[in-house]
Amino acid sequence: MPIPEEVTGDEIDKDVRQELQSLPKTLAEDVARNLVMVARLIDEDPEGAYGYSRVALRLASRVAAVREAAGFAAYASQKYSEALAEFRAARRMTGNVELWPVMADCERGLGRPEKALDMAGAPEVHKLDKAGQVEMRLVAAGARRDMDQLDAAIVTLQSPELASNSVQPWTARLRYAYADALLAAGREPEAREWFAKAVEADRDGSTDASDRLAELDGVEFTDALDEDGENDTAGTTDTAAATDKADEPEPAPQHSGADDAESADDAEAKKDVEAKNDVEAKNDEGADKD
Repeated sequence: MPIPEEVTGDEIDKDVRQELQSLPKTLAEDVARNLVMVARLIDEDPEGAYGYSRVALRLASRVAAVREAAGFAAYASQKYSEALAEFRAARRMTGNVELWPVMADCERGLGRPEKALDMAGAPEVHKLDKAGQVEMRLVAAGARRDMDQLDAAIVTLQSPELASNSVQPWTARLRYAYADALLAAGREPEAREWFAKAVEADRDGSTDASDRLAELDGVEFTDALDEDGENDTAGTTDTAAATDKADEPEPAPQHSGADDAESADDAEAKKDVEAKNDVEAKNDEGADKD
């Protein structure tokens, strides 16, 4: 697969670069460049990232970092069986438990929420750091929801990390998951409260909590510009105003008593002038005959 010339492979994490030192230099550079492409594309183009991960895997399948990258690329592409196999391989190579939560989530993806719950209660969870334990809690709550155990999912998410006022990297996602579970259980006022708390903690826009909150508040967002770049909102307002004016009845003419009297006088004067003109015309006609 083509790789842009500006990608050198030096962009990868130093720990991964150290793992690649076991490979011949040229091969290590090729693997590193493919891993850089995986990292670049995994969010916006998971299938593209998956393609580069397969190249790296073909070149260096015995490097744990490569197996891990291949696992995440497969996971992002919803290839859960393949992802789980790669994560297991990476864990065997390193003995590290960091991948335990995402491995459990792969079980959910494969339609085995009971297995995910078993993993949530395994001894490996106690070896995870705080971020890993929160991630495991999120996966377990998701498994409960997969099994239509909404109340259990809510209880699973209730924890000191959820109650804490401090904002950590996982805070927004934890609050969001709790709000979503409350909403699914029909507890809308509480859900709104926790979506608002998720918005407060979501400093990098990792969730759509603000949109969910607006939806609960009945706020609708529309594009301000139409296809021609004109303001639809202003146009709609002007049209509505014009329509309202068109619907208003024409004001009836207002007459006062003085106006009526003046009109009567004008009509009488007009009749006098017309009669005078008729007399003068007859006199002139008689003079002409003489």
